[in-house]
Amino acid sequence: MAGRRPFGVTLVAIIAWITGALQIIAGVLLMIGGEITLGIVAMLIGFITILVSLGLFGGSNGARILTAVVFVLNIAGSVYLMVTEPAQLWSAVGSAVLPLIGLLLLFTSRANSFFR
Repeated sequence: MAGRRPFGVTLVAIIAWITGALQIIAGVLLMIGGEITLGIVAMLIGFITILVSLGLFGGSNGARILTAVVFVLNIAGSVYLMVTEPAQLWSAVGSAVLPLIGLLLLFTSRANSFFR
């Protein structure tokens, strides 16, 4: 890790942390509602998301790569939805925007310097 963390990386890490926290809350609510297995899975995904966000805060290139893979999968899912469900076009476009912005922010020249 070299230098100060760029704002874009901080923004992506904050969004990931918030997403993880919301996934944990959703998992707890699912468990309260009787969906034990789904609740546990949601909570595990939430904990992993928070760990990855902490890695981003700390300059872990592995966390950046894992986040990029998840973003690419989200974009691919959105493209698939655009092709297979034309009625969902704008929803799919909207779902692809944040991961695309996240990818761009994680691979700027300042971010590349930070993660080295």
